[in-house]
Amino acid sequence: MPKPAQPSAAQKTAVRPPIAGMPSTENFSAQVIRWQRQHGRHDLPWQNTHDAYRIWLSEIMLQQTQVAAVLGYYARFLRRFPKVSTLAQAPIGDVLKHWAGLGYYARARNLHRAAQHVMQEHDGQFPTTPEALIALPGVGRSTAAAIAVFSVGARAAILDGNVKRVLARCFGVSGFPGLARVEKILWQRAEQLLPTRGGARAMQAYTQGLMDLGATLCTRTKPACLRCPLRTMCVAHLTDRTAHLPTPRKKMRLPERQARWLVVIHGDVVLLEQRPATGIWGGLWSFPELHADETPTQAACRYGCVAKQFDVLPTFRHSFTHFHLHVQALQTLLRGRRPTAPAQAAWVKVSDAIEQGVPTPVRTLLQRLPWHA
Repeated sequence: MPKPAQPSAAQKTAVRPPIAGMPSTENFSAQVIRWQRQHGRHDLPWQNTHDAYRIWLSEIMLQQTQVAAVLGYYARFLRRFPKVSTLAQAPIGDVLKHWAGLGYYARARNLHRAAQHVMQEHDGQFPTTPEALIALPGVGRSTAAAIAVFSVGARAAILDGNVKRVLARCFGVSGFPGLARVEKILWQRAEQLLPTRGGARAMQAYTQGLMDLGATLCTRTKPACLRCPLRTMCVAHLTDRTAHLPTPRKKMRLPERQARWLVVIHGDVVLLEQRPATGIWGGLWSFPELHADETPTQAACRYGCVAKQFDVLPTFRHSFTHFHLHVQALQTLLRGRRPTAPAQAAWVKVSDAIEQGVPTPVRTLLQRLPWHA
């Protein structure tokens, strides 16, 4: 018998036809709203407020970061920067210090720039329309919509990672959601599904409901389909394809990079250097990095340090989104008079260095070194 014809690439990525008897889009939004009001999250610290500044801060922190990781940072950040004016006037180093460990540090730099933009262009009044919000550094279409919805009940669609997963499964949208053509389909769905009744409160419950569904039920692995209010209309559930939708990104082997750090200790202080404003860990404090063909002794000389003996610490790996970084740390203890640190470098007490705006692997290394009490 001849083999059955294989589906084409276009067929594989096409939107599947609706299942017979699928409820209307109005019913979709009603189900989400009803579920959110009964079972959704209602006690997160950035909920139950219409303060656009606080909502904006939470939305930026939650980009590519789990709620559990954000909770502590959000509270500490607000204690230090309770208003947009406080954030705008603060030194960028202080902002980075309070962001250190949360990752994706461009977000912190964009927060600072956006706060200054609000002070200069909006007289310190945080904008609440999607059009004005999307003009802020670091604010995209979905984030702008979420802030507008939660602050003033604007009728705007969101499409963050959780919502992409819910819509891709519910409507059988194949193809990696990061592709422009797939994302376009999902945006169209998101716009079509907005509730038409209930005003601002319905919009807020619906938007929060989509986020909650993706975060708590329609999870990436082991989704709780039997508890989902959309199960009777979900293409992925009805066709047993929840494990295949949304289509995952093609796995790529991440490149490996190497770095050598100079760990210079003098008594109870350590030498740190502020990294350039652009690039990884931009603006944060880290150990000085050796040049490609530089010896540790030569590197130490650049900082006015005379050192010939270095202890090679165990190499460790830190992974970024696009590459793996292998770090070898070379430690030396200085004797005698401490040299003056050059520009962009400083001698910092070990206890203070751990609390500085330093990347996670730098903090980890500081805590693991044998001289840390």
